Amino acid sequence: MLAMTGWLAAARAAEPQVPVLWDAKERLPKPDLSALPRLRFLTTTDFPPFNFLDGAGRLSGFHVDLARAICAELDIDEKCQIQALPWAELEGALQKGEGEAIIAGIAATPESRSKYAFSRSYLQFPARFIMPKSTSLTEPIFDRLRGKRVGVVAGSAHERMLRDYFGTVQVVPFAQLEELYDGLKAGKVDAGFGDGMRFAFWLGSSDAAACCRFAGGPYLAPEYLGSGMTIATRASDPALAAAFDYALQQISVKGTFAEFYLRYFPVSFF
Repeated sequence: MLAMTGWLAAARAAEPQVPVLWDAKERLPKPDLSALPRLRFLTTTDFPPFNFLDGAGRLSGFHVDLARAICAELDIDEKCQIQALPWAELEGALQKGEGEAIIAGIAATPESRSKYAFSRSYLQFPARFIMPKSTSLTEPIFDRLRGKRVGVVAGSAHERMLRDYFGTVQVVPFAQLEELYDGLKAGKVDAGFGDGMRFAFWLGSSDAAACCRFAGGPYLAPEYLGSGMTIATRASDPALAAAFDYALQQISVKGTFAEFYLRYFPVSFF
């Protein structure tokens, strides 16, 4: 059976759910940011549903709502600003002091940690299986997948993960994600394996034509898939990153994060 390790955790239940990444019992100190002149979040406009311009041209999205909620928890609403820039300009703007934090999905890696201080992860991206509704499996899924043809994007982290930890399946590589979807609908494969968020968007789209659903639960594997989304500050400002940790925990405990998640991800990828 699939080994349960500290870096590969199967879902507690087969049905998708709102992710809970914060321990409600952990006591994080509330920071005093009264001396902070202002808090400017830098983000982008072209990464829906995280950041986008709505029909009226207003900056909207999951990250925008989350940034505002963080400011409310830190009691600094009047000092908060959210500014959208092209992705390539975010790092330079932060280092030049044109903002205090980036909320745009910069990955926390050994290399990036030399430039930034990061909050803890507030959203992770699990790997998921999808299958036709008529043949969809439920947990425990490992043995039930034995011998099944599973499509995956060739050369991806998901392919490496599938081969390493689901060695009893027949791996069917596809050059593009769209080809995997077509293969699944045409019956060329029994299941698909890949990024849960991308799968969720497809499952809720007209292209999927309600053919398929998630099978089994989510798998979190940082060594393959990264540690998820965090908020970046300048490396010299770890206290601000810690302040974000307090706010993010409160947002989770109070149910605000769940509200945002369900608003922007109506097909949950957990």
